[in-house]
Amino acid sequence: MSASTSSARPEYSPAAGSPSAGSVSAGSVSAGALSAASFTISPRGPFSLAEAAAFGFGQRDGRDADGVMRLAFCVDGYTGQVGVEVRQDAAGDVHAMAFMRPGTDLGTVQAQVARVLSLDYDASEFVRIGDRDAVIGRLQAAAPGLRPPLFYSPYEAAAWSVLSARRPVRQMMQVRALLSEAHGRVFDLAGQRLAAFPTPGQLLRVGSFPGLGADKMERLHGVARAALEGRLDVGALKAMGPDTAMAELQSIKGIGPFYSALIVVRGTGFTDVLPVNEPRALALAAQLYGLDKPLSEAQFRELAQSWRPFRTWAVVLIRAASGRLLDSQAAPVPAA
Repeated sequence: MSASTSSARPEYSPAAGSPSAGSVSAGSVSAGALSAASFTISPRGPFSLAEAAAFGFGQRDGRDADGVMRLAFCVDGYTGQVGVEVRQDAAGDVHAMAFMRPGTDLGTVQAQVARVLSLDYDASEFVRIGDRDAVIGRLQAAAPGLRPPLFYSPYEAAAWSVLSARRPVRQMMQVRALLSEAHGRVFDLAGQRLAAFPTPGQLLRVGSFPGLGADKMERLHGVARAALEGRLDVGALKAMGPDTAMAELQSIKGIGPFYSALIVVRGTGFTDVLPVNEPRALALAAQLYGLDKPLSEAQFRELAQSWRPFRTWAVVLIRAASGRLLDSQAAPVPAA
């Protein structure tokens, strides 16, 4: 991976009459200059930026991919935000241009982008799993280069968990976008506006917001405080291991077993956590492997042994790409 700096660029400010005009908190968006810096990541093993950009989950829509993947997020450490334009060339290298406050560590941004796109792992072993397991191999062929895109961080995964709990996803995507425009930081990335979520410090200064009841606001503040206390630090959670990390996260109000697993699996980058509490994944696996009923948890664990050390990636692939096989009326492939 390589990095280089380039020229400064003015930051985007909301225009008068836009949804966020006049509602920007102090210190969130200003006319100050951003430094721009570029870096390149050479994937180890297959990777498709197009598959990553089109992958909708959490607050991401994924329906308007145009060759540029735009990212805007709180940098690890959660004291500032960055906007990143990501492109992939014909040879497969991934090129990124980051726009950030002067003094932001480019290495931290680069490592975070790599984690978000699952480029911090060598996918060659995942390919070998597809060589051993005919079902996984066909899914890999149907979605070439797909790796699990992650939440930007455990902090942002926890905030999304609170926002989306028991509420329509698309409604909360809009609320999150407006909250980010009003109290986070807005970037102009390849001709489009994209707002980064408020840092924990910014979020704690938000007393109320349209679409968020007092209970959700209180729980968002709890997430922000946990982040400031280091309880949502990606390195600390990975050092704990997935089981301990999930248990620890449930001490945050509003984060139960389901959302603690979401944060750990899709917010930190563990590759070998098997999500056994997803009925849809178990049902799809049964269809793909030619079984006449959904797998039990024990059967799923047994089936997934051959997917180690990428059981998380295999389940994401099953959820994301099974429709490409099943919708084409392909006959189920027996387990290898």
